[in-house]
Amino acid sequence: MVVFQPLLAAPDALFARRAYLDLWGLPPTPEDLSAFQSDSRPDKREQLIDRLLAHKRNYADHWISFWNDLLRNDEGVVYHGTRQSISPWLLQALEDNLPYNRFVQALLNPTAPTDPAGFLIGVNWRGDINASKTPVMQAAQNSAQVFLGVNLKCNSCHDSFISRWKLKDAYGLASFFAESELSIYRCDMPTGEKSEPRFLFPELGGVAPDASPADRRAAAARLFTAPENTRFARTAVNRIWKRLIGSGLVEPIDEMDNPPRNPELLDRLASEFVAHNYDLKFLIRRIMTSPDYQAPSVRRLTAEQFADSISAITGEWRLLEPVKPGVATPSREWRLKSTPLTRALGRPIRDQVFTDRNHEATTLQALELANGATLSALLHRGARRLLGEMPPSPQNLFDSGIVRNEKVVVDVDISSAPELRLLIVDADSYDRSRVIASWSDAKLAGPAGATPLPGTTNLRVPSELVFPLTGKGYTRLQATLLVDKTSQQTDINPRVRFFVFDQPPDPERLVRQASGLSGQARGLSYIYQHTYARNPTPKELSIAQEFLASGPEGLEDLLWTLFLSPEFLYLH
Repeated sequence: MVVFQPLLAAPDALFARRAYLDLWGLPPTPEDLSAFQSDSRPDKREQLIDRLLAHKRNYADHWISFWNDLLRNDEGVVYHGTRQSISPWLLQALEDNLPYNRFVQALLNPTAPTDPAGFLIGVNWRGDINASKTPVMQAAQNSAQVFLGVNLKCNSCHDSFISRWKLKDAYGLASFFAESELSIYRCDMPTGEKSEPRFLFPELGGVAPDASPADRRAAAARLFTAPENTRFARTAVNRIWKRLIGSGLVEPIDEMDNPPRNPELLDRLASEFVAHNYDLKFLIRRIMTSPDYQAPSVRRLTAEQFADSISAITGEWRLLEPVKPGVATPSREWRLKSTPLTRALGRPIRDQVFTDRNHEATTLQALELANGATLSALLHRGARRLLGEMPPSPQNLFDSGIVRNEKVVVDVDISSAPELRLLIVDADSYDRSRVIASWSDAKLAGPAGATPLPGTTNLRVPSELVFPLTGKGYTRLQATLLVDKTSQQTDINPRVRFFVFDQPPDPERLVRQASGLSGQARGLSYIYQHTYARNPTPKELSIAQEFLASGPEGLEDLLWTLFLSPEFLYLH
């Protein structure tokens, strides 16, 4: 007879760290951790989960990365062609806890002006593509994979050799999203046949072959989310379970035809999910209050959790820069373009759906963590913020915002400037090596007249020009900003930004910043508590003090050892 041992609950500190990172993507502060540990209520874990779920913005700022992977959505990148971001809608849907059936209906049948049309639009690849990669076929593949756990990749080209799905199944589903009748291609060769809308599970219903495009999309939204379509809820439960526990009840995660390892549990959770109006927060809470979640586990932090946690601990956040002149604000990692570090740690380039990230350690990860410029710069600045020694960055006198092909007139007061620094930086051009820009007709003006500035045209990007001004009596800088006509081709797609400074700038902080970003001095015990959810041991404290004796460089080295430790990199 097999005897199952009861699962032992993780200690309070580990549980709190896991709950914060799973719901907010951030570690608990020492103050929050202390309050939780001193709470004597028997239901304090449930109370903590409820409190974390109730914080709309932190919850949405974390879980949006999970949905971005699934919905092929990204932020901080320049979308070319007709591809569209759905980030504003998605963030609001998560903050409002939009019921999951309505969430998916809006994705599959966007009718309101604010609905997320970008999911169905897909990616328009440059050049010739295979018939299985057209936008309507992408819509069929993505929706089947994400919402039903059905992989249609193979049978979008030919009858699958490894599953029951046929070529006509893929075209039948794609027809729900097409504007006109689809011609069927097998291995990119026309068959001469036409496709009609046919749902993957026709027993649930369908739509008339001559239905309008709007009626077909509405039918698709209805069939995917119908209560009778039990696979819809089961697939969602399986995805959330894997995200919180580490492995799915059905594996692989996109093969829901496979038998679950605990069918009764999957069915019960799916039924409860439907009965509670497809409430995602209910489902998350239901799993997190289960014995399975309460027990110790080992899961690696995601790229976003890793980066955001370091920023939260050090106070050194990346800044979200506005497209137009304005103020840059501290930002969570998901809002910004991926870095070599976060890509190495698993953040995907979302030109396709990612339902599961690679969690295996790689040589590239080791190189980025041990010697990468991204983490090095973050810890260099973060150490100084933790010591309270980070000076405020110089503020620019002028910021053009992003310039593409328009002319921008500049007239800047420089009456008190000891020197003039003219910067042109790349702002994510498609091919930055071919971008040429100018401070056209640049001149310095004052009571005695105007003087042209030499060497300000046909500049390679990036560029910096320095002109001394002390004692010369100039009061205005005047110019017209231009991107050269030779840089306007679509294969270059120039995006540059012009700045004026009166002192050496901080290259990491060219856009004006919000106030209060100088950092706050923190002690070693506080850093350990925020990083590991525990105090340092006497030996650790002694070693850390030796590091700290070397000043900012020593603290920087200490942070490196703390953040590269498995105790930080993994949820236990």
